[in-house]
Amino acid sequence: MKLSLQGGFGEKGRTSVAVEDNGTRVMLDAGIKVGATGHEYYPMLAGPADEIDALIISHAHEDHVGALCRLIALGYGGPIYMTAETRQEMPTTLAQYAEAGDLNAYLPPDDQIHLFQPGETLVCGDLMVTTGASGHVAGGVWMAVASGGKQVVYAADMVPESTVFAMDPLPACDLLILDCSYGCDEVPGTVRAREIAQWVAEHPDGCLLPTPLSGRSLELMAALDTPFAIEKGMRHALHDQIMASNALRASASELLRARLAAAIDWEVGEPLPASPLIVHDGMGVAGPSRAAIAAADAAGMPVLLTGHLPPGSPADLLRRRGRADWIRMPTHPTLNENVALWENAGRPAVLGHSCETAVLRQMQDAIPALKTELHTGQSYTID
Repeated sequence: MKLSLQGGFGEKGRTSVAVEDNGTRVMLDAGIKVGATGHEYYPMLAGPADEIDALIISHAHEDHVGALCRLIALGYGGPIYMTAETRQEMPTTLAQYAEAGDLNAYLPPDDQIHLFQPGETLVCGDLMVTTGASGHVAGGVWMAVASGGKQVVYAADMVPESTVFAMDPLPACDLLILDCSYGCDEVPGTVRAREIAQWVAEHPDGCLLPTPLSGRSLELMAALDTPFAIEKGMRHALHDQIMASNALRASASELLRARLAAAIDWEVGEPLPASPLIVHDGMGVAGPSRAAIAAADAAGMPVLLTGHLPPGSPADLLRRRGRADWIRMPTHPTLNENVALWENAGRPAVLGHSCETAVLRQMQDAIPALKTELHTGQSYTID
């Protein structure tokens, strides 16, 4: 079984892996790299796009699905597997991150998209792909690809201890591709959530909270215990995430429904509200947060950033000027959670995605099986 590391290895963004055995090649995710240009914006394909037998998308964040139109433009015409929740959120992501020409000409047709539910097994030639809920977003999945008695588990993005989303346990495997976005951070998510709630409580007259449309937005809503406003266009998508069958923990569904119902609607161009305001996206690159960040900066409104900040993004520049604070909202595994995932999977060989090489090397003390010498453009073979 051969793996081609097409994006996200030794770097953050354009996450993509191709798995090949017995003449069948399956591609897992097709993301873009925010802040990059040219070829570095897209996955580094291991071969012609028309030689890929199947594409499976883990969820609809830009670093996992943003290159879909480009892949089709390069000649991919095979099946695209995703959950119903990912299918619903995908157009918004592509509208923000796909090139306009690709979006207009190569948006995948409905008959190319095949829906599945977390927990289903997909058959792609000689490859069997088991899926499970990732705990990262509604409809997000991890994938386990098996062939010839060997199995690789691709974690995609996951949150083992999410208070909002349910996650299925990973199976034993020969190779585990872990979400290493947080590197050596050991601070539990519950602690971060309390820190965010405290920060918001200290700014009762208004503050701005940029966040991705899916996943972290619900985590933030669950953490806040004060009234808040949302960008009006988010309401329908947030409602659909909350109502997604079996995606949320039972304890979170009722709480989030009540908080969404009580949220105040805000639109770009209106005066900023005298309350916490949640807008998307989290980096200020696209969506209403770009205009909201500019308005908050001009008005002197406090801003709290809670996720990845690509260098040069509006949110990153705001923080560098001292105009925004940053507290990580836990939407990826901590170091301790990744160690537990590795041990429960049988302590297999490990690759880390969505993390720079220098940080992966620091993680080796806790996960000795972590292979840090591999990066985007290289391959790995499970004998």
